[in-house]
Amino acid sequence: MATTLTDTTAAVDLDTKRAEIVAQAEAAGLRLVRFLYCDNDGIIRGKSAGIGNLKERLETGIGLTVAMQAFTMLDHLASVDGMGPVGEIRLVPDPTTFAIAPYAPHTGTVLVDMQTLDGQPYAADGRGFLKRMIARAADEHDLALIAAFEPEWSLAVKNGELFSPIDDSGCFTSTGMNMAAAVIDEIIAALESQGMTVEQYYAELGWGQQELSIRHAPALEAADHHILYRETVRGVALKHGRYASFAPKPWADQAGNGCHLHFSGWNPDQSVNRFYEADGEYNLSPLARQFMAGILEHLPALVALTCASVNSYRRLQPQMWASAYRAWGPDNREGALRVASPFKGHEAESTNVELKSSDSSANPYIALGGVMAAGLDGIERGLKLPPPVTVDPFNLSDKERQAIGIDRLPQSLKEAIANLKRDDVLLRALGERLATSYIAVKELDIDAFAAADEAFEFRQHIYKY
Repeated sequence: MATTLTDTTAAVDLDTKRAEIVAQAEAAGLRLVRFLYCDNDGIIRGKSAGIGNLKERLETGIGLTVAMQAFTMLDHLASVDGMGPVGEIRLVPDPTTFAIAPYAPHTGTVLVDMQTLDGQPYAADGRGFLKRMIARAADEHDLALIAAFEPEWSLAVKNGELFSPIDDSGCFTSTGMNMAAAVIDEIIAALESQGMTVEQYYAELGWGQQELSIRHAPALEAADHHILYRETVRGVALKHGRYASFAPKPWADQAGNGCHLHFSGWNPDQSVNRFYEADGEYNLSPLARQFMAGILEHLPALVALTCASVNSYRRLQPQMWASAYRAWGPDNREGALRVASPFKGHEAESTNVELKSSDSSANPYIALGGVMAAGLDGIERGLKLPPPVTVDPFNLSDKERQAIGIDRLPQSLKEAIANLKRDDVLLRALGERLATSYIAVKELDIDAFAAADEAFEFRQHIYKY
């Protein structure tokens, strides 16, 4: 294929960016740059390039065995054809994601795309899946998703093999904020140094539980930010002798950690919020309602991607403000989809929807890509949104819930994965390679934790997430 002016310009820009990264790394005295990715089990992994060969590795990537996308959170290898001891892919960095890691000495980070040896996108790469969904939304619907991951997490100390929360102060208390103040201050500085803007912070309901939200961004950048956020929070906490855990349910008797996913749909240049309509019910446009209807349609399977661990389903229970029901409503924190109240005078830009059935054990690229696939299906099929629910669904009788189409979400990862295996829309969107490896990893997790006791489950999820 002939080289076009655009191709040449892009290559020059890429070379320039790589040279800038090397210069930044040398000026900062870096010794290592971590090439990071998120695997099918939501674990952040990577390899590091030394500063001496950084320029070369920024271009060629770093080799990785094909087996890694079949690894579970316990480092068990799932049986997946073509994901064994033979074969290799490349971790090729996205130079726009380079950052200096404030939590690790002389270290930088860069997020990667997985590629085959001939430079093609690797079909089992979650980041590549989200990129495909972004392109589909833009090409077929002139739609760009703006999103924000809103994680909760717990600060703990470790005594032997036991993790204990740092305090029991209570929800929104200033005492709770004071207990974590030094850690939070350093986390905020670290996030800001990597280009993330902090929007809110408060002590949450659970003992030691924190919520520190960052500003929304275009879909891929939002998922990238969530990876960097998780790395930063855990890294800074360790510097203070604390463990930060994003586990969905770190302790049986405490509130769980969600990762609520906010999103809105804009035109490609992000100048018009296409989810907003001034005269629409709750300011929602017909497009927004179709997108939401698609999510609700696929939610019993979609939670396999957004509530992605065995531990997730301890959190996804009624009257836990964790959205155990397939329902939506205005500011209804027990419905899976919450229409957030827009800010007065800023309705057009602040109208957005929140998926509450989501947590940080999910791979954010796969979770957000799945949400987009479900929402786009709703648009393409013209699905109708059911009536809003303005009460706690738990307080309705079974008959009342049935009459308005409310049902319980899956109560285990096993049930969610079974639903995913029957959802042709999500399976087609994921693609055979990603879907097969993802399901195999989750099924091996299910078996491993079924054979262990609860203490093992809690300990592993607290530590790994």
